[in-house]
Amino acid sequence: MAPAPPPAASFSPAEVQRRLAAGDCWVRCGARLYDLTGFVRHHPGGEQLLRARAGEDVSADLDGPPHRHSANARRWLEQYYVGELQGDPQGSVENGTVASVNTQKTDPLMEPKFKVVDWDKDLVDWRKPLLWQVGHLGEKYDEWVHQPVTRPIRLFHSDLIEALSKTAWYSVPLIWTPLVLYLSWSYYRTFAQGNVRLFASFSTEYSVAMPKSVFPGLFVLGLLLWSLTEYLIHRFLFHMKPPGDSYYLILLHFVLHGQHHKAPFDESRLVFPPVPASLGIAFFYALLQLLLPEAVGGTVFTGGLLGYILYDMTHYYLHFGSPHKGSYLYNMKAHHVKHHFAHQQSGAWVTQWVKRLTSAHGFQPCIRLCANSLEPGHASDSVSVSLPLPHSSSLSLSVSLSLSNINKNIKKIFLLYILLRGAGWLSRLDI
Repeated sequence: MAPAPPPAASFSPAEVQRRLAAGDCWVRCGARLYDLTGFVRHHPGGEQLLRARAGEDVSADLDGPPHRHSANARRWLEQYYVGELQGDPQGSVENGTVASVNTQKTDPLMEPKFKVVDWDKDLVDWRKPLLWQVGHLGEKYDEWVHQPVTRPIRLFHSDLIEALSKTAWYSVPLIWTPLVLYLSWSYYRTFAQGNVRLFASFSTEYSVAMPKSVFPGLFVLGLLLWSLTEYLIHRFLFHMKPPGDSYYLILLHFVLHGQHHKAPFDESRLVFPPVPASLGIAFFYALLQLLLPEAVGGTVFTGGLLGYILYDMTHYYLHFGSPHKGSYLYNMKAHHVKHHFAHQQSGAWVTQWVKRLTSAHGFQPCIRLCANSLEPGHASDSVSVSLPLPHSSSLSLSVSLSLSNINKNIKKIFLLYILLRGAGWLSRLDI
């Protein structure tokens, strides 16, 4: 990031107007000027929303509606501070003059937060690799790592290792998509030969033949398993709170995910680099090959690998894309950016696509817990889930689960879990 002008810098309305005419996006809070030209692509509300406020006082917008911006968002804004506006700070920059308008002054309670970012007084030395410094932050690490900055991060002293820790977004589809296509073709041919059997390693008598028609189902199962895996990794590993007295757990958290929260718009660190990714991919491949027949495990793995590719591409787009306002991806982007700036412990897992899609279509669930055993004359209990279909006031999808014979309802339990996750109920319970 280019160094900001010194705090004493001041700009006349005519000078600000020239910059606006050149296509820059400058806004102000009172007399404080901010150059948001490099941020407009990333704004969760969309580029046009910021462009429409170029040259204006955004103090009222920070306090809402539609929402009050978080302390992290205000701290992020200060990284774009360029100086002070000369003249009456109560006007908007218009045609080279400051036109008097009724704008809200900066909230006096928020004034202490409006200060220039002093990198020399940060808890770490930004001129040195960060990885070996963060472990010494102790109890201060969790607060520090969740205060995002708009500058690139260097992790390692070695130029080679540093290069391997970064990558361009297109490396993910470029490297892994050919592997998905090859494995899909290879395992489908294996199924087509008709000699794939499940449980053959345990018992020849009770083994189950696997026809080629099961290939699509196993592939989709891999996609679903990736969604579950991604959720569990984020929930319990990436978003763990490392103990303040554990240097190595802090280091591990930062290298795995903390770096992304510290610099959420560092383009070179938004997707998983191929070299470390290959280690994780090889682990899951070996695990599935160990637990399942080669063709079955390989097909599930291939579906999961495609899920990973879609996940990384979606994640990159949510940071750098500019979806149309009101669209499905627009809502996802707003939800994910809030995760970085306001609610760091929720909304992390990108593959909550079912939840976001159903919410966007007004898909409201209705759950009925029928404890018939509590009523006189009844001795059974059941759980019934009724989910109205999108754009329909009369049609609904219902699942009834008898709790008296749990072994015969494994499929229904799994379906019930998917429906509840999709409707957002388990997310509300933080499960």
